[in-house]
Order: sequence, then structure tokens, then C-alpha cells
Amino acid sequence: MNRFNESVSQGFVLLAFSARPWLELPLFVVFLVSYILTILGNPAIILVLRLDFKLHTPMYFFLTNLSLLDLCYTTSAVPQMLVNICSIRKVIRYGGCVAQLFIFPALGSTECLLLAVISFDRFVTICQPVHYLVIMHQRRCLQLAAASWIRGFSNSVWQSTLTLQMPLCGHKEVDHFFCEVPALLKLSCVETTANEAELFFISVLFLLIPLTLISYAFIVQAVLRIQSAKGRQKVFGTCGSRLIVVSLFYGTAIYMYLQPPSPASKDQGKMVSLFYGIIMPMLNPLIYTLRNKDVKGAFKRLIARIFLIKK
Repeated sequence: MNRFNESVSQGFVLLAFSARPWLELPLFVVFLVSYILTILGNPAIILVLRLDFKLHTPMYFFLTNLSLLDLCYTTSAVPQMLVNICSIRKVIRYGGCVAQLFIFPALGSTECLLLAVISFDRFVTICQPVHYLVIMHQRRCLQLAAASWIRGFSNSVWQSTLTLQMPLCGHKEVDHFFCEVPALLKLSCVETTANEAELFFISVLFLLIPLTLISYAFIVQAVLRIQSAKGRQKVFGTCGSRLIVVSLFYGTAIYMYLQPPSPASKDQGKMVSLFYGIIMPMLNPLIYTLRNKDVKGAFKRLIARIFLIKK
């Protein structure tokens, strides 16, 4: 970190789409609407899931973790992005950049693992319903959630430390919306092959391996054995939307972290990062909870209790 010169330590310039100013207003509207929905939807879900004792089950415990994670995920980047879009000098302080460099991959890695845990929970629910409470007992749920958070943050400490040790030689224009490891590696004035190889290896562990362990293929196989057409439709309706969300999250993250560097893919990479960093945290509450009858019922009960208290 001591290799950073005085000019870099004062901050970085986030270029984003500065070369295309006509995009700034539409992007500002998209960011603002997505962020408002995220900061309203996720806390509401956390509140409902904690207050309604009928929802104190393993599945909703993991969804509470996911909502908390998504809330922190977007808050670590979107407010600064909104400020920069409205500013002529799109500067982020060095401390803010370091914070983003640590928090964003930490929460992203945690979400990769947490989505795999949620899919495993669904697999046990559908394929091993008799043994569900034996397999997904409280202690195991706590262990799975804690392991996701600890591994995600441990990975981020390692990646951000290696990135911050790279000399930048005065380069401070980051061609991205926020401070992310791949974008900062491009600023280095020394060979970054070892860092890129390390990033590729870690990305394989967090993106490809959890993806191969996701249990939706087994769930589909089990659903196809259900003789009732109504039963198959019900399960497919629940798992299908979740499978789409998981595929989009993993697919965009894989595109960003595992594709070979290419000048032609710069703008594409920026748009992809917006999808898994902003759009997905907004969609997760809608897909995982608000389409769920139990959660809808809990919302109605909570609203009814609020109005009764006021009366």
C-alpha cells in the first residue's frame, strides 16, 4: 500500500460512461429506482420474516441472510455512483475506493455461496421431505450461513490485499462505475499475470464449483416423477423463477470474472457488473419472497396488526 504515490492516495476518477454523456440520465434513473426498491424491499422482508413466527424455518432464515446481504451489496456502491453521475469531477476518495474494493467482492462471494446453500435447502425440501428437519436442523443452518459469510469475507481480504499491493505509478482513472478488482488491476504499471491467475482461480472456486453443486437439476428430476400435473406445475412455478435468478447472477459474474481481457468488452463488462451488482439485489426479494403465499400472508397479518394498534 505504501507504493501508492501522493496523487493516487488523494482519490481515483471513476470514468464509467463519461465518454457517452447521453447515457448518464437514463442510468441515473435506473440506479435510483433500483436502489429505492432495494432499500425498501429488503428491510421489509427482513422485518416480516423475523416478526412472524410461522416463517422461522430454515428457508426463510437463509432468505433473511440474502436480503441483508443484498441491502449491504447495493449500498456499498450505488450512492457513490449516483453522486458521480451528477458531478462533473467523478472522484472517489482513496478510503472509499478501498472500502468498495473490500466490501463488494466480500458480499458478492458470500452471495455465490448463499445461493448454493438456498438451492441445497430446496433440494432437501423436495427430494428428501421426510428427513428435512433432521438434515436442516438449526445448528446446521447456522453453520452453513456462517461459513458462507466467513469464506466470502476471507476471499475478499486476500484479493483486496494483493490488489492494493500493486504499484499504480500515478494512474488513477478507473474505467468502471466503482472500485472492483479487475478494474484496478488494469491500472497497475507492472506485470499482473500472477494476480489475474489468482483471481481466475478464486472465481472458479466461488462461481463454477458452487454452480455445479446447485441442486436444481436434481429437483427437476424429482419433479418430473410427480404424477400430479398440478403438483408439478406448483413446484416448477416456484423453482423455475429461482433458477432463472441464479442463472442470471452466476452467468453475469462468470462473464465478468472469467472472460479473457479484451478492449472490445470494456463497456459490456460495465453493463454486466451493473446487472449482478444492482439489478439482482432488487429482483431477489421479488422472486424469492414476494411471490410466496406464506410471505404475502405474513405481510397482510403485519399490516393488520399495525392498523389495529393505531385504532
